[in-house]
Amino acid sequence: MSRFWSDITHKLDPYVPGEQPQHERLVKLNTNESPIEPSPQVLAAIHNTTGDALRRYPDPESVALRTAIAQRFDLAPGQVFVGNGSDEVLAHTFLGLLKHPRPILFPDITYSFYTVWADLYEVEYQQVPLNEHFAIDVDSYRVPNGGIILPNPNAPTGVLLALAEIRQLLEQNRDSVVVIDEAYIDFGGESAAALIPEFDNLLVVHTLSKSRALAGLRVGYALGQETLIEALVRVKNCFNSYPLDTIAQHAALASLEDESWFQQSCQSVVNNREWLSGELLALGFHCLPSAANFLFASHGEKRAETLFAALREEGIIVRYFNKPRIDQFLRITIGTRPDCERLVEVLKTLL
Repeated sequence: MSRFWSDITHKLDPYVPGEQPQHERLVKLNTNESPIEPSPQVLAAIHNTTGDALRRYPDPESVALRTAIAQRFDLAPGQVFVGNGSDEVLAHTFLGLLKHPRPILFPDITYSFYTVWADLYEVEYQQVPLNEHFAIDVDSYRVPNGGIILPNPNAPTGVLLALAEIRQLLEQNRDSVVVIDEAYIDFGGESAAALIPEFDNLLVVHTLSKSRALAGLRVGYALGQETLIEALVRVKNCFNSYPLDTIAQHAALASLEDESWFQQSCQSVVNNREWLSGELLALGFHCLPSAANFLFASHGEKRAETLFAALREEGIIVRYFNKPRIDQFLRITIGTRPDCERLVEVLKTLL
């Protein structure tokens, strides 16, 4: 069958997403989805989408949505790019802004899709080790490079890089594009978007999947000065001129308009994160300091892989990475308070 594949297809090692089990009554804490349903305004916007709107192509430029995002960050619409989830936005970034003669840099423990995109687009890369505290050391990026990309907070660790350190990273890499992937920034960090007017080499990427509870709709966006955004638009229009469907545009716009729901939702996740962190500490776990909607936890006496399998037997799914340096950690999504209580109850039995 593979005799029809192109050469590059043979070389690819595809990204493996978190499991989406079809069984009911599971406590699903493995894919960092929101434990809270989207804003009621989102559901109303979806319900009110007419058949006439659906028979027509969506706005290829997503003008209304880009304008709303721009207003939120005190930017111009021309400084906003939207795509079919932040994964598509990041993929376009690899092709449009990070494919250069010199290798790009990203952490050795980070979002595993980065190596997949680099291989797909044949982008050379170097992985920069996190320090002994599993934090990003910006001084380690003081080497010639074709660009830098990193999540903040980092994934899967959840560790936050302070805005002052991002500024330092930008200043010492003025001739390279620096991409800050802020999928989890709303749960405890300060967005680097505030630095965009000052740095023409900064691209900030967001998603509505986590803090906006819209993982099922696939909406992401990038913020940056116009020259960076233009590169993404050029790639998009050579790939898919209509990346966001009509329903997604309407729903995303409605979500951005409901600030009260957004703030309450994020605070609920943060409260549950702090509660669960304390409970895990009492059970002998060590949790890295998290500014995300998950915890990265290891136990001093129990192997992570063993706990992962035992939790699954009890109907609780978390994420385990069988990779160097992190093979004794579990990544635990912050669920509802009953979900978190059930996890603690089962762990007490297992331990």
